[in-house]
Amino acid sequence: MKNTFILGGKVLLLLVVTTMATACTTTLIKDDIRRTDATLAHCSGGEWVDDSSIAVLPIPFVAFFVPHADLGEINGAEYLNRCGDSTRLVNRKVTVSRTACIPAGLTRIISLGVWQWCPAHVSWEADVVQATP
Repeated sequence: MKNTFILGGKVLLLLVVTTMATACTTTLIKDDIRRTDATLAHCSGGEWVDDSSIAVLPIPFVAFFVPHADLGEINGAEYLNRCGDSTRLVNRKVTVSRTACIPAGLTRIISLGVWQWCPAHVSWEADVVQATP
């Protein structure tokens, strides 16, 4: 009986972690894939950013039950601009992974619900095509 309880607890924990990890990635920009002969280069990259939030009503303990507002905005176009002129980019994709926010959620408990630190990873990619005269 004891082994069944331990095994059931491990399965439940694995299910919760898997569900939380898969729901932590957001796609900001995703184009349909186009094949083109005019592709010059492929541009891609990734960067860690601060995606922290603060309670709308920053009163300790009450802050657990009110909505949180983001302290910074993650804009996909800002990262794609690193690849060049937006009119020359095809097959664009920008994703934000907030998986690291799960263990960092401890900051929300420490701050009594007022603030939560969230290290998010932004990754982007695009194909750069030749400029048309």
